[in-house]
Amino acid sequence: MTKESKPDRLRQMGALNPKPEGVRAPWFREAGFFDPLDLVQVKYEMLRHAREEGTNKADAAALFGLSRQTYYQAEAAFERDGMSGLLPRTRGPKSAHKLTGEVMRLVEEHLDANGQLQARSLADLVHARLGIRVHPRSIERAVARKKKR
Repeated sequence: MTKESKPDRLRQMGALNPKPEGVRAPWFREAGFFDPLDLVQVKYEMLRHAREEGTNKADAAALFGLSRQTYYQAEAAFERDGMSGLLPRTRGPKSAHKLTGEVMRLVEEHLDANGQLQARSLADLVHARLGIRVHPRSIERAVARKKKR
């Protein structure tokens, strides 16, 4: 059994710092506890450095190889959620948000009457009747999820 390296685990979690060479804080340059590859640790130390040392936010961000915008985003996430706010989150919609009850009723009515799934024509029908653009693949997935239940 091969043991995964820390960079591999960080990459899988989405927490691998894409620019570790930008971290100029001296305590990150010495071998030991601080790891410039660990983006969560880098962000936390950036916030801590600004608060504890009184460094301005732009200078703290630059010292850790991050932008001011990243500083402010990390600060807001940390204030809102604590350490877990610094963990990476997946981007984009978390569900089929366009497939409302109304859209699914229209899809189901068409499926019941026709008995076949033609996702492209269903997507066109949804757009024509409801004015909502839905990708045909989203419709296919929603119908498959419903059949599983």
